[in-house]
Amino acid sequence: MIKEKTINEAELIAKASVLLEALPYIQRFHDSVFVVKYGGSFMDSDDPATRERVASDIVFLNSVGIKVVVVHGGGKAITRAMAKTDITPQWRNGIRVTDERTIKIVEDTLNNEINVDICRLIEKHKGVPVGMPGNLVNVCEKLCAKDENGDPVDLGFVGDIKSVKTKIIKKALNEGKIPVISPIALDDSDRPYNTNADAAASAVASALKARRLVFMSDVPGLLADPQDPGTLISTLRVHEVPELKKSGVISSGMIPKVDSAVRALQSGVRRVHFIDGRTPHSLLLEIFTDKGVGTEIVHPDVVLPPTQTA
Repeated sequence: MIKEKTINEAELIAKASVLLEALPYIQRFHDSVFVVKYGGSFMDSDDPATRERVASDIVFLNSVGIKVVVVHGGGKAITRAMAKTDITPQWRNGIRVTDERTIKIVEDTLNNEINVDICRLIEKHKGVPVGMPGNLVNVCEKLCAKDENGDPVDLGFVGDIKSVKTKIIKKALNEGKIPVISPIALDDSDRPYNTNADAAASAVASALKARRLVFMSDVPGLLADPQDPGTLISTLRVHEVPELKKSGVISSGMIPKVDSAVRALQSGVRRVHFIDGRTPHSLLLEIFTDKGVGTEIVHPDVVLPPTQTA
């Protein structure tokens, strides 16, 4: 009996220590805007516990006074929806070609399926979500893409976000709610376009001058050796990015994510984080602990731990 009591006390003390470590971060980030890009294979996972944890972490941030905005993607769900209508996905330069039939599927899947499901999970954990189809806030123009020879490529209804209408987002945040935004956007003629979700998250964070932009995906962060999880780069200064691209450390699918991160930093976002959404409570561990669990990209003049002030 005495031994059991001692174990329980040790567990309680450990929990108290975790709370105390989080306290200065909670105080520092109170009333700050955080944008969380919700994506990656974990979003399509058959394990509902993963999505439940992400939703509970988002609600936790909101509950301690952080203004959280969620921006989501949904590429795999779109591909599944296309398969049901016998439309074969086409890709050019890694971008989905989006014709008139496809954009209707994309819009319906993102706005009426994924957005609704994320809101449902947040609500289940006592948060107050506000589903915002991207066409309410994102303004774009048609993306002008080129092939490997530099010749123009028509990708159809694929857009490049040029501005974000922040009034509706700020109103929801000031009411203590959690906006959940899809990457759909409208052009000047109110035609819907599909946009890159990472770029959409960057645009929203930039427009809101967010303190943090967090990309949740299915990788632990940036690895010096992609085959070795033990080579995680914890902190990267923005001016180091070009050299890591040149050396191949930043390659393939991470390039657009890092480019979106750099644009956000150049537009006033304080720090950008890359974390693995499959890791239990990675969002909280990255934000509220001294070491974090992913990769952060920071401005050149940021003072590194233990004097974290940004």
